Formats: sequence, structure tokens, C-alpha cells
Amino acid sequence: MLFELRSQKSLEAIDRDLREAAARHKFGVIAVHNLKETMANKGVAFDGECLIYEICNPHQAKRVLEANGAVSAALPCRISVYRAEGGYKLATLLPSGLMQIFGDAQLAPTAQEVEADILAMMREAA
Repeated sequence: MLFELRSQKSLEAIDRDLREAAARHKFGVIAVHNLKETMANKGVAFDGECLIYEICNPHQAKRVLEANGAVSAALPCRISVYRAEGGYKLATLLPSGLMQIFGDAQLAPTAQEVEADILAMMREAA
């Protein structure tokens, strides 16, 4: 259910390449959460680097939400980029696995399409 990739690129290069890949795959970047900054704002020191990208393809989201409104609990999709030994890792929870928890077989085709796009974006960015 978890997919991870390693990258030797700088965080800035991963950020640029991930945003460009998202646009090519017709996904929007809704928000980027910088956990180091967020924790510092709450008075918690965190030495790691971790950015969480909330991404969405609105047409795909509409399809799954119309099929099952509870899917909203799993949206938007996320890709995290965090510092790991020797560089960075990109990670995501696979949409095909997430949709299984809803027990609705009609979600599977859309989840597989979204998953293919997200994995391609991650590979392009890494």
C-alpha cells in the first residue's frame, strides 16, 4: 500500500519537477505542507525536512465522489518528499489500496488510473 522512491536530486529540483509532472498529468497541486515550518510554528523543533503535496485531478475526484461520498475521507491524494540517508525519498499511499477499504468495486478502475499517474509523476520528479 506504500510506494517509495529514492532521489539524489535537491529538494528544490524535486519540488520543481514534481509540480511540472503534476501539470503534465492534469493534476493540480492544491497545497504543500512544510512539516518543519508547521511544527516550528507550534513550538516543536523538528530537524527533518518533509514536504507533503496535496494533489488532485478534479475529473477523477468527481468520478469517485459520485460513486461513494465516503471517499472524501481519503482525498486529496498526497505525495510526501522527505530527507532520508543519502538524499530524499518520495512516498505515497497507493490509491488502489486505499479504495479497497471502501468495499466498492466500482472505484477500482479510477483508482488504478490515478495510481498510474501518481507513480509516473513520482518517477519523473525523482
